[in-house]
Amino acid sequence: MSIISDSLKRIKPSPTIAVTQKARELRAAGKDVIGLGAGEPDFDTPDNIKDAAIQAIKNGDTKYTAVDGTPALKKAIVEKFKRENKLDFNIDQITVGTGGKQVLYNAFMATLNKGDEVIIPAPFWVSYPDMVLLAGGKPKIVKCDEKDSFKLTAKKLQKAISKKTKWLILNSPSNPTGAGYTKKEIEDLAKVLMKNKKIYILSDDIYEHIKYDNFNFFTIAQISKLKDRTLTMNGVSKSYAMTGWRIGYAAGPKDIIKAIGKIQSQSTSNPSSISQAAAVEALNGSQDFIQKRSQAFKERRDFVVQSLNNIKGISCLTPNGAFYVFPSCKGLLNKKTKLKTDTDFVKKLLEKENVAVVQGSAFGLDGYFRISYATSMDNLKKAMDRIRSFCESIS
Repeated sequence: MSIISDSLKRIKPSPTIAVTQKARELRAAGKDVIGLGAGEPDFDTPDNIKDAAIQAIKNGDTKYTAVDGTPALKKAIVEKFKRENKLDFNIDQITVGTGGKQVLYNAFMATLNKGDEVIIPAPFWVSYPDMVLLAGGKPKIVKCDEKDSFKLTAKKLQKAISKKTKWLILNSPSNPTGAGYTKKEIEDLAKVLMKNKKIYILSDDIYEHIKYDNFNFFTIAQISKLKDRTLTMNGVSKSYAMTGWRIGYAAGPKDIIKAIGKIQSQSTSNPSSISQAAAVEALNGSQDFIQKRSQAFKERRDFVVQSLNNIKGISCLTPNGAFYVFPSCKGLLNKKTKLKTDTDFVKKLLEKENVAVVQGSAFGLDGYFRISYATSMDNLKKAMDRIRSFCESIS
């Protein structure tokens, strides 16, 4: 009899983390690997945020805090939602976790019963289905077409809904595609959801501030009739380059927030007190650097998209947010190249040109691959040259 639980057997390790780890191992072995797999800003945490953490240490703020966040951080989160999203929440509608990932995991563990369905538009962030499976739920994957910029349509949403549907996950701007839902597109989805009053919405807004081309961010909780059924998750990891600080948060219905706190009280307990102090400064302090960094990301995006579209057999949409592109490699999957799948493409690219990317099938859509352009322009230039060289060598 195996010591490993049946629930753990239902899931797999994160493919994006696996690619990043493989790149590290190859570099340690002396290979000149360019890793384009990590979803992590290459910028440093701003100094004012680091200074706030240092001051918290000097002040002795090194003890346990309330399980689901300090009053100071919850207040900062309430003000953030009011200031940036025109959303009013009370302190008891806020939860803080050790990263957005834990907040999502806690939400599913707190709400899903065996057989409950969660609608997940594909391409999706790799962890969504596995977290649902761990919680005993059933992921219902809805494949979204490239012609719709990989976004869920109202028609597809309506078709996916069943009597067992409990949650819909919306991620905008998206990982892995970078696609952001417009206000009109969200309103169209909302019309379907308002007819199906038992469905809750989990809005993953972690890339809210990384957007381009005058894209206007709109989150579904801003539709008043759906606010009481929406858990809006965000965090400081991406916008503030604080991935290692591990602070995520969410706002939503009191009963769900309370249940999330109960789960957390029996797992990690409170997030780091120092990280929470830093997050207060991140949310309350100057936001000027966000626009500057988004401009740098935009320049990289434009370069990568143009470079990819100039490679025979590759095509790539221009995303309006996040720091990913999701190009198609379908034009290179044939008998001539001897590549059958996007996994074959990604594996050979790493073997021959030392460029690490993630296969689209890991995100629920075959024939594509994800590139993170959250790295230096020098690395991106070298990577694009290597990808071009690889594609030309096999075609």
